[in-house]
Amino acid sequence: MNARLLTHLRHVDLAVPDYDKQLDFYAGVWGLTKVAEDSGISFLAAEGSPEQYIVRVRKAEEKRLDLISYGAATPADVDTIAAQLLAGGVRLISEPGRVDTPGGGYGFRFFDIDGRTIEVSADVEARRHRRVEEKEAIPVRLSHVVLNSTDATATRAWYEQHLGFRLSDSLSIPHMGEIMHFMRISSQHHSMAIASGPHTSLQHISFEMRGIDEYMRGSGRVMRSGARSIWGPGRHMAGDNTFMYFLDPHGNTVEYTTELEELDEDTWHPHIYDLSQPENSDQWGTANPMNEMVGKEMQNDVDRGVFVAPPV
Repeated sequence: MNARLLTHLRHVDLAVPDYDKQLDFYAGVWGLTKVAEDSGISFLAAEGSPEQYIVRVRKAEEKRLDLISYGAATPADVDTIAAQLLAGGVRLISEPGRVDTPGGGYGFRFFDIDGRTIEVSADVEARRHRRVEEKEAIPVRLSHVVLNSTDATATRAWYEQHLGFRLSDSLSIPHMGEIMHFMRISSQHHSMAIASGPHTSLQHISFEMRGIDEYMRGSGRVMRSGARSIWGPGRHMAGDNTFMYFLDPHGNTVEYTTELEELDEDTWHPHIYDLSQPENSDQWGTANPMNEMVGKEMQNDVDRGVFVAPPV
């Protein structure tokens, strides 16, 4: 396993056909701030985050996940990650160099095992941000992203081998075995999770709220907007975080969360939680039961942005 050089999740970039509707949702209902726009691309920030933006929305003919971006501490670390990926046979999309998006920086892009585009960057200029106040029900920062994979175990191993992710916990179902792996690059329980699915796709994007009250107020605002809620409110066992899941206008699942667990990495040992026990999906017992309908919504559409290698 390579040394852990990633520091945090920066942003998730989406492409959608109805650009205006998607932008109205994220910059209005969801509570992000549009900080830049250029030729059918908008960059949306969270008021409490130093990241230049945490979501990018791009107008396109087809819905797709454009990329997921992670931070590294220094340009030297970016170069090291690129060299390690090349040595491991990973296909790079671009060589390390200048990043031409808000905040600039130094980075590169590559394909993961499932064909998603991943970006790693350093020296991105910090955005002037502020403290999110009490009862201000807007996202503080990006929390984590969950990805669907047709072979979750292989995808987990790829991220461990090539990018230094570590396993925090897993979920299982008796007749299916392990179906989700929670992966970390810091003491935060997870910045990514890999879920078993029928195809490669984005499962959900999660946004951290200031606290329980803000999480509930924000959830209420989104519900009153008419956006469809699919699961919650509740509190997960793995990660010990609250959850409330909605669908954005293009059917991507988005989550409000808070209080994601911070681990003592020196003493932590991964657990396997059996989802046939209801408390393992929702400790509070307040959410609608996790069932096939909720699971199907989170499968999302087949990701058209995935690179498929041509036959040899």
